[in-house]
Amino acid sequence: MSSQAHGHTPAAWTGSAIVFVGFCVSGAAMIMASVPIFWAGVAVILIGGVVGKAMSMAGMGKTPDLAVAKVLAEARRGVTAKPEATEAVTATAAAH
Repeated sequence: MSSQAHGHTPAAWTGSAIVFVGFCVSGAAMIMASVPIFWAGVAVILIGGVVGKAMSMAGMGKTPDLAVAKVLAEARRGVTAKPEATEAVTATAAAH
């Protein structure tokens, strides 16, 4: 199964853009031999991860696949579905 929204969400784009800027700042700081600017770039990288996750949690990320969510919910309750279907969906969920 392929995901139709893999990386094509506002949360993914925003988080990736912020992290990219942080890597650029840190890379430039390494060339300039500036320790404070390097750590500022690292801080921007961490902020990018937090912003991306926050946006995803706010509903701007990929929505979970309903089939995967159903099988995982059944697994938590102890209800067993067809073994071959459970293995396939669990493997798909682990890949996401």
